[in-house]
Amino acid sequence: MRKIYLFFYYAIAQHLPMQPFPGYKLFYGVRRFLVKRIVKKCGDNIFVKDHCYFGNGERLTIGNRTQLGQNAKLGGEIILGDDILMGPDIVIMATAHAYDRIDIPINQQGAAKEEPVKIGNDVWIGTRAIIMPGVEIGNHCIIASGAIVTKSFPDYCIIGGVPAKVIKMRS
Repeated sequence: MRKIYLFFYYAIAQHLPMQPFPGYKLFYGVRRFLVKRIVKKCGDNIFVKDHCYFGNGERLTIGNRTQLGQNAKLGGEIILGDDILMGPDIVIMATAHAYDRIDIPINQQGAAKEEPVKIGNDVWIGTRAIIMPGVEIGNHCIIASGAIVTKSFPDYCIIGGVPAKVIKMRS
């Protein structure tokens, strides 16, 4: 049955329009219905914007009231806490290519060991931020638009830059 839900999500539901298009609440409801049946674990009252991609969803956990942003790309073991807000075009990857050997082209080395990504509660992720494998983001953090997050950060950080660093603490 899960494969049928995946088919309907990727064939139809991910393309349904968002707010302010008339009927957008129905479309959000359709995506929510399907995603709850696809992902590993899903909280209540989630929002899934259009064109959100998460593969087969088997390794994705979504907390309560979390919003998956428009055009989000989520890959690998990802744990999203409660009340996460995502801008459009977010990339969160727990997977990467191996590149250890210089005698073999990177595209022939296969996948590197997967490193899960964990994002705490009450986190705002700005437009086009990228979160790399193995990163843990604490609770109540803000990730600036365009940030490339390559390391973990504790609670209450405002994070930005390439590579991302603490800009200041929320207090």
